[in-house]
Amino acid sequence: MRIVFAMLVLAGFCSCASAGQVTSVYTDLVPEKDCLTYAQAGENDGDWADLSCSGYLGYPVLLSYGDARESVFFGFPPEDMTSTWESFAGFNSSGSKVEWRVETTGNVSIPFAAIHRRSVNTSGEDAAKQVDVLVVAKVAQIEGREGCTVGLVLATGNAGANDDARKIADEKARAFVCGKDKRIAIGEVPPFGRVDN
Repeated sequence: MRIVFAMLVLAGFCSCASAGQVTSVYTDLVPEKDCLTYAQAGENDGDWADLSCSGYLGYPVLLSYGDARESVFFGFPPEDMTSTWESFAGFNSSGSKVEWRVETTGNVSIPFAAIHRRSVNTSGEDAAKQVDVLVVAKVAQIEGREGCTVGLVLATGNAGANDDARKIADEKARAFVCGKDKRIAIGEVPPFGRVDN
C-alpha cells in the first residue's frame, strides 16, 4: 500500500513538473514593414483598410483600420471577421511592439495571449489629450479560432501596468469565453467595444 501511495505522489510531482513554462516573446508591428494590405477603401468609399501582419511562429496579426480607429486580432481568424472588430470609441493608434505570452512544453510553444499598447484620444478633436492603454487579447488557436480582448490596463501613470497586463494574460486568457465573459479593466480606461453579430 505504501508503494502505491508513493507512486501516486511521484506521478503528481511529474505532472506538475511537465506543466508548460510561460515566457514573453516580442515582435514588431509596423504596418509599413510588417503588414500586407489585402483590402482597402475605393474612391468615395471612406477611409478604411484591412492588413495581415507577421506575428509569432505562424500566428498572424490582423489589423483593421477605419475612421481613425484600429482593431487588432491575434491568431487564426474565424471565417466571418465582422464579429471580431473591437476598438476604443476615441481615435486610437497601435504601438509598434507586441508582447506574446507563450507557454512552452518540450519542443512545443503556443502563444495564448498578446499584450499590445494603444494610444487613445480622450477628448474629441484635441489630439494632444491621449492616454496609453495595454490591451490584453486572447490569441485565437487554429482549432477554435476564438480571439478577443480579455483585459484593458491604463498604462499612463501606472508604473505596474506591464505586470498587471501579464497577470491578466496568464490567469484569464486561456479560459476566457469571447462574447460571454466580461473584460477586466484596471484604471479608468476609455470606452471600448466589440461588434457581435
